[in-house]
Amino acid sequence: MTAPLVAVEGLTHEFGPVTALRGISATIMPGMITGVVGPDAAGKTTLLRLLAGLLRPQQGRITVLGHDMATDAAAAHADIGYMPQRFGLYEDLSVAENLDLFADLHGLDAAVRAERTTRLLRFTGLAPFVARLAGQLSGGMKQKLGLACALLARPRVLLLDEPSVGVDPASRRELWAIVSTMLGEAGDMGVLWATAYLDEAERCGRVLLLHDGTLLADAPPAEFLAPLAGRVFRLAVPGSQRREVARRAAADSAVLDALVEGDVVRVVLRAGAAPPAPTAFGATGATPTAPRFEDGFIAALIDVPRPAPPSISACHQSADTSAIEVHDLVRKFDDFMAVDRISFQVRRGEIFGLLGPNGAGKSTTFRMLCGLLRPTDGRALVAGRDLLHAPAEARARIGYMAQRFSLYGELSVLANLRFFARVYGLHGAVRTRAIQEALDRFALRDVAHNAAGELPLGVKQRLALAAALLHRPDILFLDEPTSGVDPLTRREFWARIGTLADAGVAVLVTSHFMDEAEYCDRLGIINHGRLVATGTPADLRARVRTPSLPEPTLEDAFIALVQAAGAPAPAA
Repeated sequence: MTAPLVAVEGLTHEFGPVTALRGISATIMPGMITGVVGPDAAGKTTLLRLLAGLLRPQQGRITVLGHDMATDAAAAHADIGYMPQRFGLYEDLSVAENLDLFADLHGLDAAVRAERTTRLLRFTGLAPFVARLAGQLSGGMKQKLGLACALLARPRVLLLDEPSVGVDPASRRELWAIVSTMLGEAGDMGVLWATAYLDEAERCGRVLLLHDGTLLADAPPAEFLAPLAGRVFRLAVPGSQRREVARRAAADSAVLDALVEGDVVRVVLRAGAAPPAPTAFGATGATPTAPRFEDGFIAALIDVPRPAPPSISACHQSADTSAIEVHDLVRKFDDFMAVDRISFQVRRGEIFGLLGPNGAGKSTTFRMLCGLLRPTDGRALVAGRDLLHAPAEARARIGYMAQRFSLYGELSVLANLRFFARVYGLHGAVRTRAIQEALDRFALRDVAHNAAGELPLGVKQRLALAAALLHRPDILFLDEPTSGVDPLTRREFWARIGTLADAGVAVLVTSHFMDEAEYCDRLGIINHGRLVATGTPADLRARVRTPSLPEPTLEDAFIALVQAAGAPAPAA
């Protein structure tokens, strides 16, 4: 029988009064990718840091290639490769300098360093960019550089802590292909891959499911799915009723989970529940479908509380049904065309997703529409205000939730809300009432005096959304709002956003997560600064459907449409 590379026995770890891990026992086997999944604050990162030797075990035992990490961690370090969240790079060093630094840390001699660096640069496609600063790379290129640094020492154990967060679907697929190829070549290497993307976990040989520091399951992905056979259905619904049907289904005692999935609602029944009638919950039909790993994840965490979305007051209404109008929008940075004559419209009460590869121009477009960046040319109307001529008036009608939330970590929840209320021009009794309502609606009252920087990721997300909505804006801008959060937190978040849209708020969201894009009413895909496709999620999937790909996912559609658009023709 093959011996494990890593053995964890009875591992418990505490940070003051918080128990991060509770008696964990598991193994990492060679020739296999082992996934680690779980809700926010489940203990995933703590586990990886302990295995990497960055934390010393408090209780229990960790053995890596026969070395006890409590007494002999130094001997194991040469065989461990670790890629932390945000890739662990030095952004003021070039690609070559980052690789040299990691080679120095591992004590590689000149000949070995040159051979391995050359191969990894070629393998990851980074060879043309060796002189570029790491901070100037796209998310996908940073991801590949972080992996190359972790692989320089040819480790037997590779630890990856959410390596795909913040990168586009094509880059995620490339990373998976690189790791899988290296795993096949090495033969005796084992990988532990912590991820918030459950489609990645479904491809792993085994999956560890953590919750609240406890190991709930350790099994192949298929074992998570087996109990769900015959319990998963897709409900056909009128497009305008998707969110309402999902809410009705989720409230039914027979339903374990319900979520919007493009033009349908996906429903998972509780064990023993009868299949839904074709017209159940306002649907026009119900079709059985195969369970997926995310269904098994939710089923395993059925006891995790999921707050109901709050009631949301209607926004400032206008007779005009158009919230955002973009006509031939252009943005240049010197000679570089970042956004090239983009045009689209977002209606009130609509959720519009702006998608694109890293560096495609979607963030630049987003920043222009938020009033943070002045357009070079074209016209953009936000809540009826022209961004070129009345940017301050337009910004007053906008709520903005930045990626990573832009909170002040040293300030309390209450102090953050007070600060943002002042930024949005709220004063006196109006400000006090808005803050009190935010504390109640977003379940923040119990943590009102906690420092924002110490909150779990899901609570930070609620706080950031509450701050963006204090002044009841007409339009809400969301920049990668659920990057790195687990499916439970993502469901809660999108239930709130759906309630906002139903109250008349227009929502513009950027995302790299295709399951998240399924919640959108319409999508626009940007590539090389140009809008290459628009439509509903169902429309985009239909555009790439072929006999060899009869049921394309939205990720399949995204990659195919981006590849079909190619690079723009050079200027004359």
